[in-house]
Amino acid sequence: MLDKSIHFLLENAGPVIQYRLKKEILNNLFKAEEERLLNQIYKLPYFKLLENYSKLNGYIGNGMHSYDNWRGNVLHENPLQDGEKAARLLSYYSIPKEHPLVKNFVQAMRNETILQKEFSYIPPEIARFKNRFLGLNNGNCLMSIIYTMQAMLGYGDDFDDLVKFQHIALKGFERILKLSSLDEILKKRTRLEKKYKYPYIEEKEYFPNVYTLEVLAYTKSWRSKKNIQMLTDSFNHINKIMKMEHLNQIHVKIKNKYYIPCFAFTAPIKTFHSDLIDSIVYRRILTEIAMLGVGDMVDVIKNSIANIKNAVNSEGILKMNLEQAHNKKYSPKNIKYPSPYVDVRLETDYTKPHALDCDLTFWAVQLLYMVENIKNE
Repeated sequence: MLDKSIHFLLENAGPVIQYRLKKEILNNLFKAEEERLLNQIYKLPYFKLLENYSKLNGYIGNGMHSYDNWRGNVLHENPLQDGEKAARLLSYYSIPKEHPLVKNFVQAMRNETILQKEFSYIPPEIARFKNRFLGLNNGNCLMSIIYTMQAMLGYGDDFDDLVKFQHIALKGFERILKLSSLDEILKKRTRLEKKYKYPYIEEKEYFPNVYTLEVLAYTKSWRSKKNIQMLTDSFNHINKIMKMEHLNQIHVKIKNKYYIPCFAFTAPIKTFHSDLIDSIVYRRILTEIAMLGVGDMVDVIKNSIANIKNAVNSEGILKMNLEQAHNKKYSPKNIKYPSPYVDVRLETDYTKPHALDCDLTFWAVQLLYMVENIKNE
C-alpha cells in the first residue's frame, strides 16, 4: 500500500511534499536533488511573502499568536506577518535550520531586548510580554509559544531554557496519570460573571496542551524508554477519563483574568476516520503524538492507522468524505495559511488536480512511517 502511495506522491506532489518525502521517509535525497527542490520551495508564493516580513533584527512579522487588528489599525496585512504563522510555515516547509531566515529568527527569539521591542507595538502586547512566563506549566503563555516555535524550527535541544520547558511539558502529562477525573483539579468561580461561569485551573497547574505536545514532538533530549512509556500511558489515560462536555468549557486563571486554554487535553482525542473531521486540528495532533516515538501503543494511533489503511484506495490515495455538512466546516479545503488553528497544508494550489489528495496521502504515509520507525532514540 505504501509503495502505491509513494509512487502517487512522486508523480503528482509539489516540491514541499517531494522534498519531505525523500528526506524524511525515503532517505534518498542526494545533495543535487535537495538543492533543486529547495530552490523550488524558495520560489513558492508563501515563502516569498514571508521573506518580505523578515526584519533586520531577524524577527519575522509582528507579534506571535497576536492581534490582527487593534482599534481600527491593521497589524497584519497577511496572516504570515504573524510570528507564529511564519514559524509554522518554515517548519512545515522543512526549511533547513541553517537558512538565514530560520537561524536569524531563532536568534531574535532568544534576545530579550529584541523581544521586548517586538512586543511593544500595542498596549496588550506590552502586558503580555511582561507576563510571558505566567501559565508556562500548562502551555498557556507567550513564552510557551516562543519556545515551541524554536523547537519546530530545529532548535529545541541546544538551549537550557527550552530543555527546561521540555521537562515542564513532561510534568503536564505526568499530572494526567494522577487524576481519575478532570474535576479533581478544576476550581469553581467564587464570583460568577454574567457571561462565563466555567471552572478553571490555576496558572501554576501542570497540564498538557498542544504547545507542550509540540515541544516534545520536535525535540529529542527528553527521550528515554521511561518517558515514552509515561507519554503512552498518559494519552491512553486522557481518552479514559476526559469527557466531551469539558471541551472548550474550562478556563485557565492568569493573575485575575480567565482565558480559554489553547487546545488543552480536556476531552478525548478522536481517532481518525475518513467520514468524520472531528476538529480543526484533527490530523495534526495525531501526527505529533506519533512523532513522540510511541508507535501504536497509544490506542488512538493504533485505531487511526487501521482506519487509514481502510480509507486508502487501490491507487494508494487517501480519500476523505468532505461533503457532509460537519466535514465541510473543518475541511482541509478551507486551509490557506498555517496557524495553530488548522491542520498542516503543504500543497500551494488546491485548484490543481490531486493537490488535496497529495496532502492527505502524504499525511497517511508520514503517520504510517513514524509509527513503524520512530522508536526510542
